[in-house]
Amino acid sequence: MESVAREFVKAINRHDLETLATLMPEEHRFIDSLGRVVEGREKVRAGWVEYFRMVSDYSIELQETFIRGPVVVMLGLAQGSYAVDGQLTELDRWSSPAVFRAFIDEDKVKEWRVYADNEPVRKRIRKSK
Repeated sequence: MESVAREFVKAINRHDLETLATLMPEEHRFIDSLGRVVEGREKVRAGWVEYFRMVSDYSIELQETFIRGPVVVMLGLAQGSYAVDGQLTELDRWSSPAVFRAFIDEDKVKEWRVYADNEPVRKRIRKSK
């Protein structure tokens, strides 16, 4: 279970859409920190494409992992930079504590849920408008 969840994080950190897609079953669910749900591997994959465009250096830094049956909970940081013009500076960088919950089924991430304070990235977006 843990190895599948960690491979998913590694794929996110590499922005490796193909590996992400292979780790998601067709009925994959993504739930963001505001509780919004996206269902279906292709819809979630398209969401990652857009997010990686918006936050071109997005990454996850894991600090602790807990496993209970098919659920892997990982604590750490979500981080990246947001810049509208594509010119990234340190002022565009943000980092936020985050929890990632992966429900693993048959060596696939059936559900990926993020619990994080999105205010740092929302603040960067507001400044750019």
